Amino acid sequence: MRAKTWLAILIGVVPLIGGCGLVPYAARGNQPDTVKTAPTVARTVRTTSSAGPWWAPDVGATFLIQYTGKVDFSRPFDVYNLDWERTNASDVTQLRDRGVASVCYLNAGAYEDFRPDKDSFPASVIGNDLDGWPGEKWLDVRQISTLLPIMTARMDVCKSKGFVAIDPDNTDGWTQDTGFPISAADQIAYQRALAAAAHERGLAVGLKNNEDQIDDLAKDVDFAVNEECVAYRECDQYQAFLAGGKAVFNIEYKGSPTSVCPGRPAGMSTVISNRKLSGTITACP
Repeated sequence: MRAKTWLAILIGVVPLIGGCGLVPYAARGNQPDTVKTAPTVARTVRTTSSAGPWWAPDVGATFLIQYTGKVDFSRPFDVYNLDWERTNASDVTQLRDRGVASVCYLNAGAYEDFRPDKDSFPASVIGNDLDGWPGEKWLDVRQISTLLPIMTARMDVCKSKGFVAIDPDNTDGWTQDTGFPISAADQIAYQRALAAAAHERGLAVGLKNNEDQIDDLAKDVDFAVNEECVAYRECDQYQAFLAGGKAVFNIEYKGSPTSVCPGRPAGMSTVISNRKLSGTITACP
């Protein structure tokens, strides 16, 4: 989930993209999804990366990202990005049996008061509210020894369900008003600890947003998940990442294919979705 940075506000990006409030599902007319590039059968995605024996998506792989609502597991995408808690092992098995990779979403940088493991977080690691996301608060990622066991327990759930990768969210706290003096170095250390733990379990790991640390972390991660790099005019920061053969899955929350798709680099996988991530998407060709 994308939190605004003070830099974005200062350079006037927020006015550019307009109101960033929640886009109601009904506002999109509840129309069938438009997916121009999805094949009739999901193509095979690489099962190992050059860095180790874990999955790595092809550049340009098609994807569905959905965290709310009923998921239609028959839709023809290469990759499904799904919630770690709300997805059953049988769902992941169903996808795997037809050659679809499942990415496990978990919130690694923010506390959520609605999760079953919420009591595992001591008060000392819970900071300021995450702007725009009720029930979520920033975590003190400097406390790796406290947070990592909680996150690895979630990774173990992902692994047990058959997911092949994790998508750790909100790992750009060093740019936010978290309530803690988190430095760039602190953030990198936490990211690398998460990546190492995932790889130890045979899970690939993505870099969520945090564009300013792409160069620092490119060797540690296997793909990237970005929100609104077109709206924020940040997609060019992924050029070298894509050139290195690593996929970038981009989600935009405003605009149409004609306004969004030309603003992304070649090879970037882009969909336009509502902010509820309820499965209603339009994919760029």
